[in-house]
Amino acid sequence: MKTTEIQNLIKELIEKITPVNGVSVDEGKPSSLSLDNATWFSVEVKEPHFFSEHNGEALNALNHLVKRIIENKSPISANSLEKPEGLGILIDINGFQKKKVEGIHAVAHMMAERARYFKSNIEIDPMSAFERRIVHEFLSSATDLKTESQGEGRSRRVVIKYTGTI
Repeated sequence: MKTTEIQNLIKELIEKITPVNGVSVDEGKPSSLSLDNATWFSVEVKEPHFFSEHNGEALNALNHLVKRIIENKSPISANSLEKPEGLGILIDINGFQKKKVEGIHAVAHMMAERARYFKSNIEIDPMSAFERRIVHEFLSSATDLKTESQGEGRSRRVVIKYTGTI
């Protein structure tokens, strides 16, 4: 799907979901954040509380819904090894997602420093798959650390392992 089609889809869904007026959708990735070449769609609404309540569950659901719609409209052939377009999309409403990612970066940095200082493995509290991915990507360039996910279901967490090589 083209960017304008995705923007229109996001705007249409938000207008159907909530009684908001004046939805604006722009494409653009926050420069301070790195997320595996994801295309960010920044949405501005007058009343963002609907999407930010309950730790952003409605925003997560909107992201999931848009990705699935895009995947269904852009089927890939069985011979193609490319991932569907929808997987590289992230919708941010009034900066909520950006703040969340920055908070996860801060926790990952703090725990990485702790692993280095104590020269041991450090477990981070359980996180969603999206949050774990942010931690893995944020620490991927550290040569003296290795990250891996452990656990099952809601108790799945990232473990930062000190490898000692610099």
